[in-house]
Amino acid sequence: MNEQMLKEQARKIRKDIVAMIGQAKSGHPGGSLSAAEIVTYLYFEEMKIDPANPKWEERDRFVLSKGHAAPVLYAALANKGYFPVEELSTLRKIGSHLQGHPDMNKVPGVDMSTGSLGTGISAAVGMALALQMDQKDNYVYALLGDGELQEGQVWEAAMAAGQYQLDHLIAFVDNNGLQIDGNIDDVMSPNPVDQKFAAFGWHVQVIDGHDFRQIADAVAAAKAEQGKPSVIIAKTVKGKGVSYMENQAGWHGSAPSEEQVAQAMSELN
Repeated sequence: MNEQMLKEQARKIRKDIVAMIGQAKSGHPGGSLSAAEIVTYLYFEEMKIDPANPKWEERDRFVLSKGHAAPVLYAALANKGYFPVEELSTLRKIGSHLQGHPDMNKVPGVDMSTGSLGTGISAAVGMALALQMDQKDNYVYALLGDGELQEGQVWEAAMAAGQYQLDHLIAFVDNNGLQIDGNIDDVMSPNPVDQKFAAFGWHVQVIDGHDFRQIADAVAAAKAEQGKPSVIIAKTVKGKGVSYMENQAGWHGSAPSEEQVAQAMSELN
């Protein structure tokens, strides 16, 4: 693993996130920025994928269950070569295939259309079960928000994954502690997240979600686990990398002004 390369790639993805949301004048920067290292590691180090053949049957799958964080996925896909980076500037504009939430029928590399919270992890469970039934060795990765854990459907999916021993399903929880209405503990606490997943039969790890070495080690440990789905609870900072956005719930779904974009770019440089 070239950790310096991954750090540079994550920085590039953060710049793309800020730029595209600034140009669109709408979007979700906070939870996109907090997940940059997770998504960067999966797309640029871990997953078996082929940008030239997005529907390759032998690929690993990625499901962005917290679909509103589409900018981090779009930035990763563009930088990986699924479509031109220049297209990121069309985010949320009429005629663009880069909608506010990912559409698997329009964006190369998107494995599942998401946006309605809870449905992504359910689809990921279905994918993992299908691959298991077909005796395939591919992995399915899913990224959830911690506020998303308030959805009952998440726990139905967790129960099913445990029941069917889906050990090729690896879920990440982007645990930045904030959601659109504030602190997750004040809105509707999902804690203790680790104990809840463990109770449903999952292999559980808690890591620093901005540390590539910890992410790599956690994925390796998840792959070594047999007979259990895995969840990696990643402690992150909402708005990571942009000082005025960090740990501010107000940046869940607000776009920066031109001046704020300039400041963010200066900091990220």
